[in-house]
Amino acid sequence: MTPLPSPQQLRYLVALAEQGHFGRAAAACSVTQSTLSAGVIALERQLDAVILERGPSKRPAFTLLGLELVARAREALSALAAVSEAAQAARDPLTGPLRVGVIPTIGPFLLPRLMPALRAAHPRLQLWLREDLTGRLGDELEAGRLDLLILALPCGLSGVETLAVAEDPFVLAMPESHRLAARSSLPTPALATERLLLLEDGHCLREHALAACRLPAARAGEGFSATSLHTLVQMVAGGLGVTLLPRLAVEGGVLAGANLALRPLDEPAARMLGLAWRTRSPRAAEFQGLAQVVREAIEAVG
Repeated sequence: MTPLPSPQQLRYLVALAEQGHFGRAAAACSVTQSTLSAGVIALERQLDAVILERGPSKRPAFTLLGLELVARAREALSALAAVSEAAQAARDPLTGPLRVGVIPTIGPFLLPRLMPALRAAHPRLQLWLREDLTGRLGDELEAGRLDLLILALPCGLSGVETLAVAEDPFVLAMPESHRLAARSSLPTPALATERLLLLEDGHCLREHALAACRLPAARAGEGFSATSLHTLVQMVAGGLGVTLLPRLAVEGGVLAGANLALRPLDEPAARMLGLAWRTRSPRAAEFQGLAQVVREAIEAVG
């Protein structure tokens, strides 16, 4: 029978790839550096394979086979975790730890409503939160370090199942003295001659806003962009241009202290908010059950 690697050996391998340093990888696995190094060497001997290149560099350098084994180790550890998750979900659903990732254009505005609602509906659920951009959250989900994402759809992530929860309409924000503020609503073509400020590349809100309003990416900002919605609001208040804001953020207080005029678009434009989890996750039924709580929290904000 072919000897199989132990879960601990696989954890050493994945930690070394993620940390890029023997000491940090050992700390992440709560073992000594010598224990981790010995575990990797034992794995190489067991598999009769060269996983790391030996050289003067103190940073681990993986061979091509080593990189493939790291990817397979992640899959194996995820599958092992799914065994325990399936048993726990069947035994006592919506209890214990749940690691949730949320994007920055949703988190600050939804979580103050969502967290109390989840605690009331599922008091034994222990929520751990991480806020980041969609791409990085997707990497964390794939690696098994997150269980569920709250984001905007479509998300462009592979290996996930998604569930649409609620629409989040866009409104146009501009200084109160802006010429367009005299109108009760605005046609989308009116934006063609305006300096449209949006978040920087990497924020999915940028693409969703442009797509919802059928605007070309080349018109966005003319070199101006922001790293957060709060910064974007201040740029508009300073007279640098106009922007599209999601209603969730507006109702969640992103305009605090800024004197801006808000106008709806003649042709309603919105982004879709939803959930995402790993394909075939044993907790899929739980996540689908949470959707109603998330939907009600979004509606409460809006």
